Amino acid sequence: MIVALAGGTGGSKMVHGLALANGQRDLSAIVNTGDDGEFFGLLVCPDLDINLYCLAGVVAERGWGYADDTFHCLEGLSTYGREAWFGLGDRDLATHIHRTLLMRDGARLSDVVEDLRARLGVEARVMPMTDDPVRTIITTPSGERRFQEYLVRDGAREEIDSIRIEGLDAAAPAPGVLECIRDADLIVIAPSSPIVSIGTILGVPGVREAVAARRDRVIGVSPIIGGAPVEGPAQKFLRGAGYAECSARQMAEIYADVCATFVIDASDEAEAGAIEALGVRPVLTDILMPDRQARERLARVVIEAAG
Repeated sequence: MIVALAGGTGGSKMVHGLALANGQRDLSAIVNTGDDGEFFGLLVCPDLDINLYCLAGVVAERGWGYADDTFHCLEGLSTYGREAWFGLGDRDLATHIHRTLLMRDGARLSDVVEDLRARLGVEARVMPMTDDPVRTIITTPSGERRFQEYLVRDGAREEIDSIRIEGLDAAAPAPGVLECIRDADLIVIAPSSPIVSIGTILGVPGVREAVAARRDRVIGVSPIIGGAPVEGPAQKFLRGAGYAECSARQMAEIYADVCATFVIDASDEAEAGAIEALGVRPVLTDILMPDRQARERLARVVIEAAG
């Protein structure tokens, strides 16, 4: 069984690639929930949903949301003076309404994800990192804001003073998370943010220790090429967490205690020696995933590197 630790855009591409390369039945994804938030009274789980949509084959070409969705509800809310900066499509809203209603009836988040998985025809197992509410709070010179407010509404324009993950210390791993890690043949750390995606998953009490215990079977994929992030403002999150360097080497250092092998882009070959000095085996290839074929190709490199 392959287990992936995944965030949103980059994570879902890696999970999709692993499904293409090895099938869904022997694949599990443990997904970040620190980006979750409430909009119009609905619980929205962006990372969980994009992974489910990718595996179901219904994700929009833009990389998020439901394919061929419309935004009439959001346009209507804007007409009535409501904030409409977060792109919730009409078909996507059905997911959030269904999830919120189930949870109001007492379902856990992991129960809801299992229900969505089955209804969308996804064979892979998809799990939230925890059933407990965890929220990423970003502090900038202008004050505190929720993760999506900082990233989407405000365009990540400001530098980050600090990052706080509310509820993380008291969270428990969702059912099946620790068992999946323990029983995995291969654990893949997807190219998601090491701070606000993978770092949040590993921050759930007991998870980092469980992954570290399987270190020889853990392979990470760098989210950085040539000192710049492939997706999103990773350098700002790194600086906000106290890391001055944005590089493949820095990523390998962050994961060195949990990851024995690290896949970097071939253009970062000059960093391979420094990564090896950390006790991490570097593997060089093209890590960009612009399309279905590239995702599958990278996934096969990752699987083969596991031996």
